[in-house]
Amino acid sequence: MTLTLGMAAACGGAALVGGFIDAIAGGGGLLTMPALLLTGVPPHLALGTNKISSSLGTAVALGTFARSHLVLWRLALAGLAFSLLGSWIGSLLALRISAAVLGKILVGLLPVGMFLTLAPKRERQESAPTAPLHGPRFWLLVPLVCLVIGVYDGFFGPGTGSFLILALHWVLRAGLIEASATSKVLNLGSNVGAAAAFIWHGTVFWPLAAIMTACSMLGNWFGSRTAIRVGPAAVRRFLMVSLGLLLLTLIWRYFLAPA
Repeated sequence: MTLTLGMAAACGGAALVGGFIDAIAGGGGLLTMPALLLTGVPPHLALGTNKISSSLGTAVALGTFARSHLVLWRLALAGLAFSLLGSWIGSLLALRISAAVLGKILVGLLPVGMFLTLAPKRERQESAPTAPLHGPRFWLLVPLVCLVIGVYDGFFGPGTGSFLILALHWVLRAGLIEASATSKVLNLGSNVGAAAAFIWHGTVFWPLAAIMTACSMLGNWFGSRTAIRVGPAAVRRFLMVSLGLLLLTLIWRYFLAPA
């Protein structure tokens, strides 16, 4: 392929804004993947190019959160292997089950998640520095949550970062900021694994990947600093943006788009 100025501007801009949203609430791929496809990048190259930029962007966000001591490392490391295992299982399921079925189910479930994200503002203090779960419940719920979302990531993918934040917050009772920070560890693990596979098979458009990576890193840096400065309110607002984008994408893809 030949890199054009329009392609670089459109995809670079999407990576910048997507990185900002991704650092706070996940879902940046809902902007970057359409940008890549609409500018004429073939799907297999789009996937590989997007994974390269999102992996390095997530690493920047993780570094910023880690320096502010917001990552719940015990939780992240306990769930990382299960997240990777789930992603592998999900990729196998994708070969056997129609993604359209899951997409239509999500259209019904997403408004519930969006309502839950907006509704609770006073019943829990969301700035606790550590997750309060301990003992048997911790070792039961952390692997279960990471395995289930890992399966979703491998099978379907869109919105995984947002769902991780919601699950860490609601099921594992982490504060929203800590949930956002900790989700980056799990996201980075799965992203790096996928990026390595795309590099191995030569499905990365490197000139565009370099531009998008720089923009994604900058967006993730601004996004993570915004989340730290503004607090849980920023995560809640951008979760609504991310989940809203996902909902609109799914409605179009599975209900409105021409067959």
